[in-house]
Amino acid sequence: MKQIFRNKRGTAALGPVIMFAAAFNFAVLDILVKLLGPSFRVWDIAFYRFACSLLILTLIFAWRGNPFKGLNPKLMALNGLVSSLGFVALATSIRLINISTAMALFYSFPAFAALFSTLLFREHIRKAEFLCVVAAMGGVMVLIEFRLGGNLFGQIMGLAAGITIGFSISLVRKLREHEGAVALYLYYCLIGTVVVSPMFFSAPQVPGTSEEYLILAGIILSSIFAMLLMNTGLRYCKSWEGGLILTNELVFTALFGIFMLHDPLSWRFLAGGFLILGSVVAFNFIGTRTPAQAPPTGAQR
Repeated sequence: MKQIFRNKRGTAALGPVIMFAAAFNFAVLDILVKLLGPSFRVWDIAFYRFACSLLILTLIFAWRGNPFKGLNPKLMALNGLVSSLGFVALATSIRLINISTAMALFYSFPAFAALFSTLLFREHIRKAEFLCVVAAMGGVMVLIEFRLGGNLFGQIMGLAAGITIGFSISLVRKLREHEGAVALYLYYCLIGTVVVSPMFFSAPQVPGTSEEYLILAGIILSSIFAMLLMNTGLRYCKSWEGGLILTNELVFTALFGIFMLHDPLSWRFLAGGFLILGSVVAFNFIGTRTPAQAPPTGAQR
């Protein structure tokens, strides 16, 4: 009996650990994008990220058979389309309004993940858990100095990005009951490549120095690790718990900025980081009151 309890607790802890690793890799991706410089448009970065990830993972996993094979290809394709549209909405928002406002609106996605998971898949969220999600969103707004203003369409696109990514996370959580993490990411990369290709090929930006090649390689690899970790982590934790932990991407990004780019250590970082990390700790403390369930035995790794 003690061994069973220990295994359940280990399973409960596995999801948050993997999601923290995903948030760290997303932060590495953010810093590399910043280092790449303004000559590369959002569409250029997205094309290299999607197309190169698609090629790399297909080459790695094709020897085992069709890497796109799954039990529900239509739903995986829908998830890829929704995620890609979310990226386009976020990119549009960043271009029309200041980036802090766009990112604050985008990081509403944990709340939408909770909403969609409850409405579509009957996942129950307690009031205390939802308060943790709200606290994390408040931490995001404090950390990046949220100010609502500017272009209304840009604000709508920022919120649309949060809605679509929240929907995508709830879909991934459901799909991970039977589908593999690699197949999910391959569908995302395939559809993402199709979505951003017209903008990329209208005026493609090609790396001209060895440094740009190295940074792009880092963007591609950190993106692969981040997405595979996220897709794997959502097999072990609730969709809104995963979304809440992913908000730590901003904390890790701020830490990279402080230690690598010599950004100032501000009270906003301390207060926002405390709210985000505190909400994750509180969420997991609440979760220990109910036994954790092991993932379905038929799920793919």
